Amino acid sequence: MAQLWGGRFTKETDKLVYAFNQSLNFDKRLFHADVKGSMAHVEMLAAQGILTKEDRDAIKEGLQSIVRDVDEGRLKIEGEYEDIHSFVEANLTERIGDAGKRLHTGRSRNDQVALDMRLYMRDEMDETKKDLEGLMGAVLGLMKEHKDTFMPGFTHLQKAQPVTLAHHMGAYFEMFKRDYERITSIRTRMNVCPLGSGALAGTTYPLDREMTASLLGFDGPCENSMDGVSDRDYVIEFLDALSILMMHLSRLSEEIILWNSNEYRFIELDDTYATGSSIMPQKKNPDIAELIRGKTGRVYGALMQMLTTMKGIPLAYDKDMQEDKEMSFDAVDTARGCITLMEGMLKTSTFHKKRMEESAQHGFTNATDAADYLVKKGMPFRDAHGVIGRLVLTCLEKGIKLDDLPLSDYKKESALFEEDIYEAISMKTCVERRLTYGAPGAMDQEIENAERYLASVKDK
Repeated sequence: MAQLWGGRFTKETDKLVYAFNQSLNFDKRLFHADVKGSMAHVEMLAAQGILTKEDRDAIKEGLQSIVRDVDEGRLKIEGEYEDIHSFVEANLTERIGDAGKRLHTGRSRNDQVALDMRLYMRDEMDETKKDLEGLMGAVLGLMKEHKDTFMPGFTHLQKAQPVTLAHHMGAYFEMFKRDYERITSIRTRMNVCPLGSGALAGTTYPLDREMTASLLGFDGPCENSMDGVSDRDYVIEFLDALSILMMHLSRLSEEIILWNSNEYRFIELDDTYATGSSIMPQKKNPDIAELIRGKTGRVYGALMQMLTTMKGIPLAYDKDMQEDKEMSFDAVDTARGCITLMEGMLKTSTFHKKRMEESAQHGFTNATDAADYLVKKGMPFRDAHGVIGRLVLTCLEKGIKLDDLPLSDYKKESALFEEDIYEAISMKTCVERRLTYGAPGAMDQEIENAERYLASVKDK
């Protein structure tokens, strides 16, 4: 059993205990981060005169050969190694001899694994932001295409006021923008290097922590070595950000599921993003949207598990922290996969404009505008509210919409009504007259702002 400790022990670890303790089957994902950290560490050791340049060169060449062999499939990350660190060090020593045993000088597995996890999660944050850029681009595309696609806006899942699909999708653009900003903030806050913290109290070797931090792209070393090895706040924060992101994706998925139903018929999902029924040949199911909605709970679970794992751990490092990996890896994979699938689903879907406008017209979504019509002619709003409420009842009795109600019926309720009422309550007028900042009539400005934002983040 290849492990990095054992001199103090006189008995072999029980096989069940070893299997319970080992982490290679999942922390092998940290392989490239582990090697990257080791390359920086050995470079610093040589610069500080702790290692000879000959040992440095041998170690770096050995590590590079291991990476090549793993990447090209000649070396499998498997076998009786306790973790990815022992795998790398054992293979390195086998290749270059005693020089490989000097790699761990001035370093503990505690700060090593803290570094690996930080490097890995930092990269995943960057990749998730790129995924979000693609999704925001897809949403922006719909906003630009559907400025004149009228649809009902809802409150309490009841038709409320007319909006456009552009305005509706703009709300999701803002959600995903906040997700992007959250991850950016977390990345900035977590970008400090734990390497050099040792097991918990630093080391007597004259390490240059600023050098290793710089080589690894960090803003600097962490301030406290005990915090350096035990901090997993950035994992919790990232899982929290992913949970909020998944909540946004789930809300959008729920709407797609509703809009795809026979009752709504707002959207037609592309065949590549839908499935059929094993028994009912007429079915076209929104399974991808349903799975995104379902997998949201999976990411929430990772967040709660991580919070629960960390809540009772005293300083500094404890083995409980090994449990930060599997759930985090799964949550990141799940969220990134859902982002990509949502982007593809939005890009390939067809929206039924006529059906959406008809739904808005038949839901009395222009009732507020009819009341505003009377207010502009001098009637108090509360009185106008009552007048339009009675007219809606008349329409319901006749099975028609406000647009089709005869002017004589309008005049029975108020002499203020004239022929121009029909223009005032048309979908186009209802939307275009809502010109307050952020409203559907101000979509050109909203789209311009979204374009500017997306261009700015892509330039960074």
